[in-house]
Amino acid sequence: MASGVKPRVKVPKSASAGEVITIKTLISHPMESGQRKDSDGNVIPRSIINRFTCEFNGESVVDVTLEPSISTNPYLEFDATVPEAGEFKFTWYDDDGSVYEEAKEIAIA
Repeated sequence: MASGVKPRVKVPKSASAGEVITIKTLISHPMESGQRKDSDGNVIPRSIINRFTCEFNGESVVDVTLEPSISTNPYLEFDATVPEAGEFKFTWYDDDGSVYEEAKEIAIA
C-alpha cells in the first residue's frame, strides 16, 4: 500500500431530481511508473492508480481505466445526473491490490 494516500471528493449536498451535477475527485498518490531506480540501482516497483469507479445507489456512473502515464495525484471531474436522493460511492484501485473508497450523500432539494 502506498503511504499518504488520501482520496478527496466534492459533491453538492443537494440537487433537484434530474439535475446534472459536476463531481470533482482527487487522490493524493505518488504514482510510481516502475521505470525509475532508487539510489542503490534497484527498480522502484510500479504503483499507480489503475482504475477509478463511481456508483450512485449501486448503479455505475463512470468506470475509468488509468494508464501508467497518468500524473501524480490524479484529478478527475465529470458530470452525473441525480435521479433521486442517495449515495455516490467512489473507488480507486492501486496496482498493489489496495483499494481506496470514499462515499458522499446527496439530497433532493
